[in-house]
Amino acid sequence: MDMNNEVFELFFALLSLATLAMIIVILVSRLLQAKSFLGEAEKIAVPFAALITTTAMLGSLYFSEVVHYVPCRLCWYQRFAMYPLAIFLIVASFKKLRHTKLIAVILAGVGGTVSTYHWFLERFPNLDAGVCDAKVPCGRIWFQQFGFVTLPFMAFTAFLGTIVLVTLPPLEKS
Repeated sequence: MDMNNEVFELFFALLSLATLAMIIVILVSRLLQAKSFLGEAEKIAVPFAALITTTAMLGSLYFSEVVHYVPCRLCWYQRFAMYPLAIFLIVASFKKLRHTKLIAVILAGVGGTVSTYHWFLERFPNLDAGVCDAKVPCGRIWFQQFGFVTLPFMAFTAFLGTIVLVTLPPLEKS
């Protein structure tokens, strides 16, 4: 069982780094105004954001329900943003919904803010503003890959990736 946990921890950490690489590529493409690349990326942006958030949701369920990493209060707040975001983006991938960008950015922005605070709290426990519970401390690091990739960091990359994808400018009709 421990070997499977380590494999899944590495797998999800690598997915997080791949998401971070995608974010960098898209942001650099925006700076360089690579319209053809951005146009192609925009075509798959919402389904890809749905894939990222759904994977994050399933990963969090795996780590809590199978591996029994007990979620802290901040983990729950991140889940409150991630789970509806994943479901919303799945639906938005198949059906044009009003305000898709706004709803996705709000949920991902709130979740991303919490995950950023959580990641810093893992490094600096004295930053706790009384949010965390002594029984399940928010500063506990269940695992860490590459010296910095933890569960809150993975959630952060999923939230940030979602924001970057859903805010891609729409294709210009010619």
